[in-house]
Amino acid sequence: MQKRWLLNLVMLALVGGLVAFLYLRPQQATQTAATHEITQLKLGDFKQIKAEFPTQTPLMFEKVGGLWRMTSPYKTRADQMSVSRILSIIAAQSADKFPSTDLAKYGLDNPELVLKLTNSIATEVFTFGTHNPVTEEQYVAYKDGVYLLPVSYAEAATTQAIEMVDKSPLSPIETKQIAGFNFSFLEQWQELGGLELSFDKGNWKISLPKSKITQNEMNEWLDFSWKQGLAKSVEMYTPDRQAKHPSLTVKLADGKKVHFDKLQESPELILARPDEGILYRFASDVGFTMLNPPISQQK
Repeated sequence: MQKRWLLNLVMLALVGGLVAFLYLRPQQATQTAATHEITQLKLGDFKQIKAEFPTQTPLMFEKVGGLWRMTSPYKTRADQMSVSRILSIIAAQSADKFPSTDLAKYGLDNPELVLKLTNSIATEVFTFGTHNPVTEEQYVAYKDGVYLLPVSYAEAATTQAIEMVDKSPLSPIETKQIAGFNFSFLEQWQELGGLELSFDKGNWKISLPKSKITQNEMNEWLDFSWKQGLAKSVEMYTPDRQAKHPSLTVKLADGKKVHFDKLQESPELILARPDEGILYRFASDVGFTMLNPPISQQK
C-alpha cells in the first residue's frame, strides 16, 4: 500500500512539473503580417481618368451618361472592363508600406506612370516607380506612403490604347434598343429582293414572303451575333465618303439607324462604322452568322 502511495505521489509531481513548465515557458510571439489598404475610395465616384507617360500621349477617359469614353489618344467608346481594371488600384492592398521620404530610392522621382483619378472632390494621384527584384512587385506612391504592388496595376493602364476601345459594334444603349435589321444591300440577299427584319415586343417579322423564321432561333442569333459578339480587333479609320460598299443598317427603337459598310467578308469579316470611324474585324464564323440570320426558304 505504501509503495502505491509513493508511486501516486511521484506521478502527481511529474504532472505538476509538466504543467508548471508549460505555464512558465517563454511564449512565442505570434506574428501576423499587416495588410495595408491603399485607399478607402469608392469605384463609382470617379468621373475622369488620366494616365501620364514619359514619352507618349496620355491616356484619358471620361464618364458620360454612366459609361466610360476614351478622350485621348482617341475619342471613342471605351471598353468598360478595361477602365475598371485601371480603377482597381483604389482597392489594392499591400503587405509593405514605406515612408515617402526618399522617392529616388524607389524610382519615383522619374516615374514610368502617373495615374490621376478624379472624382467630384479631388484628384487622387498614384505614382509608379521601379520594380523590386526579389518580389517582382512595383513601388507605388500614394499620399504619404510607398507600397509594393503587383505589376498588373501598371499593366492595366499601359495596355495599347487601341485595345481599350470597345470591341462591340453597338454601344450598350444601342444594344438595348435593337428593333430590326436591313440587310437588303448585301449581295447574298439582293437576289431575293432584299431582307429586312423587324423586332418588336419580343416578336420577329421578316420581309421575305416565301421565307419563315423561328422566334427562339432568331433570339439566339441576336444574342450571339449582335448583343454578345465582340470583334477580335478594332482599328480607327477615316471613311471615304465617295466609296461605295455593300452595307447594312441596324434599326433602333428610338427611330435612329446605325450604318455599317462591309469592306470584306473573307477570310474575316470587316465592318466599318463611319459615324464613329472604327473598323471591326470578326472571325469568319462569327462574321458569317452576323450577316446570315436563321431563315428557312419555303418552296
